[in-house]
Amino acid sequence: MATSKQRPKRRTRGTTLTAATADKHALYERSVQDPEAEIDFIDRVFRAARGRAPVSLCEDFCGTALLTAAWVKKSPERRAIGIDIDKSVLAWGTEHNLAPIGEPGQRVQLFRRDVREPMPERVDVLAALNFSYWIFKTRAEMRAYFARVRRGLGREGVFVLDAYGGWESQEPMLEERAVRGGFTYVWDQDTFDPITHRAVNHIHFRFKDGTKLERAFTYDWRYWTLPEIRELLDEAGFDDVRVYWDTSPDEQHELYRVRRRAENQPGWLAYIVAVR
Repeated sequence: MATSKQRPKRRTRGTTLTAATADKHALYERSVQDPEAEIDFIDRVFRAARGRAPVSLCEDFCGTALLTAAWVKKSPERRAIGIDIDKSVLAWGTEHNLAPIGEPGQRVQLFRRDVREPMPERVDVLAALNFSYWIFKTRAEMRAYFARVRRGLGREGVFVLDAYGGWESQEPMLEERAVRGGFTYVWDQDTFDPITHRAVNHIHFRFKDGTKLERAFTYDWRYWTLPEIRELLDEAGFDDVRVYWDTSPDEQHELYRVRRRAENQPGWLAYIVAVR
């Protein structure tokens, strides 16, 4: 789901994370999210499109509201909306990400609702990241969601999404990555149906003591290709749809630039930016 903020209840020196003591939401944030990089990207593409800094953000599928918390900390003018259907994860985000930052957190409104419902207010930027919008499995559902996003954007609004692909993205596989702090993040591509493009993926966490959090998170998605996403955004009425591809030669750093064509890779991540 994806800071300079202090996080409460950090483990103290000498404490060892185990499956019994770890918090899966904190593990997810530390393993997957990089809100500072995402905000830098959003600022850059919005300025390129509109010639000014964005002020208001809505994050669909906001989860623990880590991104919205980081957003409002950037400037006293900024405000944010977070929308998620899970009441418990919104409560966790309020306690761990919004309350600790004081006044900036008061400029965030969290709503428990379906992201297909009308927006509470119009915003400069709407973000749907970490592929969460892939929960919609038909063209009609996805087109309707994109149309709702467009209606919720201000006149100069910009929609930011991400996607993944590459020839390994459709293969059953486990990808492990050690995370600083004493645990291992495991991305599990469990099943992929080539007829329907239904993909079921899991996230597991493993700890130094040998304990595990199996299937801490499960995702039942349709795997969407970049041409499909771009076509549906066009059909939903967006004026300009661009793909930002990582052009950095250094695997440790990312540099996303607009590309019309790219060479395929075993695995890749990209952003899609749609201008209202």
